Amino acid sequence: MRSFRGRDPLADPETLIPQVYSYAAYRLGDGHDAEDVTSEVFERAIRYRGSYDETKGEPVAWLLGIARRCVDAALGSRPRDQAEFEETAGEASLEDDSVRRLTLAAALAQLSDRDQELVALRYGAELTAAQIAQVMDMQTNAVEVALHRALSRLRRVLETEEAEPAPLRDAGGL
Repeated sequence: MRSFRGRDPLADPETLIPQVYSYAAYRLGDGHDAEDVTSEVFERAIRYRGSYDETKGEPVAWLLGIARRCVDAALGSRPRDQAEFEETAGEASLEDDSVRRLTLAAALAQLSDRDQELVALRYGAELTAAQIAQVMDMQTNAVEVALHRALSRLRRVLETEEAEPAPLRDAGGL
Protein backbone atom coordinates (compact mmCIF):
# COMPACT_ATOMS: atom_id res chain seq x y z
CA MET A 1 0.00 0.00 0.00
CA ARG A 2 2.97 2.31 0.57
CA SER A 3 3.48 4.08 -2.75
CA PHE A 4 5.89 6.92 -1.85
CA ARG A 5 9.55 6.56 -2.83
CA GLY A 6 11.73 6.12 0.27
CA ARG A 7 10.63 6.85 3.82
CA ASP A 8 7.23 8.13 4.86
CA PRO A 9 7.38 11.95 4.63
CA LEU A 10 4.83 12.28 7.43
CA ALA A 11 6.49 9.84 9.83
CA ASP A 12 7.41 12.59 12.33
CA PRO A 13 4.55 15.12 12.29
CA GLU A 14 5.41 16.47 15.77
CA THR A 15 8.43 18.27 14.33
CA LEU A 16 6.91 19.12 10.95
CA ILE A 17 3.65 20.74 12.10
CA PRO A 18 5.34 23.54 14.11
CA GLN A 19 7.67 24.35 11.20
CA VAL A 20 4.82 24.57 8.70
CA TYR A 21 2.70 26.63 11.12
CA SER A 22 5.61 28.98 11.89
CA TYR A 23 6.17 29.59 8.19
CA ALA A 24 2.46 30.23 7.59
CA ALA A 25 2.23 32.52 10.63
CA TYR A 26 5.27 34.45 9.47
CA ARG A 27 3.65 35.08 6.09
CA LEU A 28 -0.01 35.47 7.20
CA GLY A 29 0.14 36.46 10.85
CA ASP A 30 -0.68 34.26 13.83
CA GLY A 31 -4.20 32.99 14.08
CA HIS A 32 -6.87 31.34 12.03
CA ASP A 33 -5.32 31.95 8.61
CA ALA A 34 -2.04 30.29 9.61
CA GLU A 35 -3.91 27.42 11.25
CA ASP A 36 -6.09 26.94 8.17
CA VAL A 37 -3.07 26.89 5.86
CA THR A 38 -1.26 24.42 8.12
CA SER A 39 -4.28 22.11 8.06
CA GLU A 40 -4.57 22.44 4.30
CA VAL A 41 -0.88 21.61 3.85
CA PHE A 42 -1.17 18.38 5.81
CA GLU A 43 -4.43 17.44 4.08
CA ARG A 44 -2.71 17.83 0.73
CA ALA A 45 0.37 16.01 1.99
CA ILE A 46 -1.71 13.03 3.05
CA ARG A 47 -3.58 13.05 -0.25
CA TYR A 48 -0.41 13.35 -2.35
CA ARG A 49 2.14 11.54 -0.17
CA GLY A 50 2.65 9.10 -3.06
CA SER A 51 4.33 11.92 -5.01
CA TYR A 52 7.00 12.42 -2.32
CA ASP A 53 10.45 11.45 -3.59
CA GLU A 54 13.11 11.24 -0.89
CA THR A 55 15.86 11.77 -3.46
CA LYS A 56 14.58 15.28 -4.18
CA GLY A 57 14.81 16.59 -0.62
CA GLU A 58 13.74 16.34 2.98
CA PRO A 59 10.10 16.01 4.02
CA VAL A 60 10.10 19.55 5.46
CA ALA A 61 11.17 20.96 2.09
CA TRP A 62 8.37 19.03 0.36
CA LEU A 63 5.81 20.27 2.89
CA LEU A 64 6.99 23.86 2.68
CA GLY A 65 6.71 23.69 -1.09
CA ILE A 66 3.06 22.80 -0.56
CA ALA A 67 2.79 25.52 2.11
CA ARG A 68 4.13 28.18 -0.26
CA ARG A 69 1.31 27.47 -2.71
CA CYS A 70 -1.29 27.48 0.08
CA VAL A 71 0.03 30.77 1.50
CA ASP A 72 0.03 32.36 -1.96
CA ALA A 73 -3.60 31.31 -2.39
CA ALA A 74 -4.52 32.67 1.04
CA LEU A 75 -2.79 35.98 0.33
CA GLY A 76 -4.47 36.20 -3.05
CA SER A 77 -7.90 35.81 -1.52
CA ARG A 78 -7.38 38.60 1.04
CA PRO A 79 -8.77 42.05 0.37
CA ARG A 80 -5.93 44.48 -0.42
CA ASP A 81 -6.66 46.74 2.56
CA GLN A 82 -7.02 44.00 5.20
CA ALA A 83 -4.78 44.60 8.19
CA GLU A 84 -1.97 42.11 8.68
CA PHE A 85 -2.97 41.54 12.26
CA GLU A 86 -6.63 42.03 13.08
CA GLU A 87 -6.48 41.68 16.85
CA THR A 88 -4.72 44.14 19.15
CA ALA A 89 -3.76 43.53 22.75
CA GLY A 90 -4.77 45.70 25.67
CA GLU A 91 -1.96 44.96 28.11
CA ALA A 92 1.28 46.96 27.88
CA SER A 93 3.62 44.03 27.16
CA LEU A 94 1.25 42.62 24.57
CA GLU A 95 0.81 46.09 23.11
CA ASP A 96 4.59 46.50 22.74
CA ASP A 97 4.81 43.08 21.13
CA SER A 98 1.97 43.98 18.78
CA VAL A 99 3.68 47.22 17.80
CA ARG A 100 6.93 45.36 17.06
CA ARG A 101 5.08 42.74 15.01
CA LEU A 102 3.14 45.37 13.07
CA THR A 103 6.30 47.38 12.43
CA LEU A 104 8.07 44.28 11.17
CA ALA A 105 5.07 43.21 9.09
CA ALA A 106 4.89 46.67 7.50
CA ALA A 107 8.61 46.61 6.75
CA LEU A 108 8.42 43.10 5.31
CA ALA A 109 5.51 44.14 3.10
CA GLN A 110 7.82 46.67 1.44
CA LEU A 111 10.19 43.91 0.33
CA SER A 112 9.78 41.91 -2.86
CA ASP A 113 7.81 38.66 -2.74
CA ARG A 114 11.05 36.72 -3.11
CA ASP A 115 12.67 38.54 -0.17
CA GLN A 116 9.55 37.97 1.96
CA GLU A 117 9.65 34.29 1.05
CA LEU A 118 13.33 33.95 1.98
CA VAL A 119 12.85 35.67 5.35
CA ALA A 120 9.75 33.59 6.12
CA LEU A 121 11.50 30.32 5.28
CA ARG A 122 14.58 31.23 7.33
CA TYR A 123 12.96 32.78 10.40
CA GLY A 124 9.36 31.58 10.21
CA ALA A 125 10.03 27.94 9.33
CA GLU A 126 13.56 28.04 10.80
CA LEU A 127 15.09 26.35 7.78
CA THR A 128 18.79 26.29 6.98
CA ALA A 129 20.11 27.76 3.74
CA ALA A 130 20.47 24.24 2.35
CA GLN A 131 16.83 23.44 3.15
CA ILE A 132 15.68 26.74 1.63
CA ALA A 133 17.69 25.88 -1.48
CA GLN A 134 15.70 22.65 -1.79
CA VAL A 135 12.37 24.42 -1.34
CA MET A 136 13.15 27.23 -3.78
CA ASP A 137 15.18 25.15 -6.25
CA MET A 138 18.30 27.29 -5.81
CA GLN A 139 21.94 26.72 -4.96
CA THR A 140 22.78 27.00 -1.25
CA ASN A 141 25.29 29.81 -1.75
CA ALA A 142 22.74 31.73 -3.85
CA VAL A 143 20.24 31.42 -0.98
CA GLU A 144 22.82 32.71 1.51
CA VAL A 145 23.61 35.74 -0.68
CA ALA A 146 19.94 36.45 -1.42
CA LEU A 147 19.01 36.14 2.26
CA HIS A 148 21.85 38.46 3.28
CA ARG A 149 20.69 41.04 0.75
CA ALA A 150 17.05 40.67 1.80
CA LEU A 151 17.98 41.24 5.46
CA SER A 152 20.03 44.30 4.48
CA ARG A 153 17.03 45.73 2.63
CA LEU A 154 14.79 44.93 5.62
CA ARG A 155 17.22 46.71 7.97
CA ARG A 156 17.22 49.79 5.72
CA VAL A 157 13.41 49.87 5.68
CA LEU A 158 13.25 49.53 9.48
CA GLU A 159 15.89 52.25 9.96
CA THR A 160 13.97 54.57 7.63
CA GLU A 161 10.77 53.99 9.59
CA GLU A 162 12.55 54.69 12.90
CA ALA A 163 14.04 57.92 11.51
CA GLU A 164 10.63 59.26 10.46
CA PRO A 165 8.96 61.23 13.26
CA ALA A 166 5.75 59.83 14.61
CA PRO A 167 2.64 61.85 13.73
CA LEU A 168 1.54 64.30 16.40
CA ARG A 169 -1.45 63.19 18.42
CA ASP A 170 -4.35 65.44 19.23
CA ALA A 171 -3.61 66.53 22.79
CA GLY A 172 -7.23 67.35 23.57
CA GLY A 173 -7.00 71.04 22.71
CA LEU A 174 -3.56 71.62 24.20
